[in-house]
Amino acid sequence: QVQLVESGGGLVQMGGSLKLSCVASGFTYAIGWFRQAPGKEREGVSCISSSDGSTRYADSVKGRFTISRDNAKNTVYLQMNSLKPEDTAVYYCAADSTPGPPTFVADAYEYWGQGTQVTVAS
Repeated sequence: QVQLVESGGGLVQMGGSLKLSCVASGFTYAIGWFRQAPGKEREGVSCISSSDGSTRYADSVKGRFTISRDNAKNTVYLQMNSLKPEDTAVYYCAADSTPGPPTFVADAYEYWGQGTQVTVAS
């Protein structure tokens, strides 16, 4: 059983930055960040592998968001720059405890954090 705790959300002006953190209680093969805005489906934002550091980004955040991880701390970060109002959502981190490339398939992730709210004001 892996527990995930997100932090770093908040209210920011358009064009601003936030850095989300996800601390895992144990080892995971991949960590993904997902988000869900009111009335919208959950979508994958970014994910990273712990083995080779490979990453993926949704087209909507490429060039603005950067995912990274500190394996020694079992922590994954999501640096979000140039934030837009459409980035407003609850952001969740999720952990995949099975080997394989990072994916945006939510069902691949066994463990989920409680979510952190990100609000971007226009």
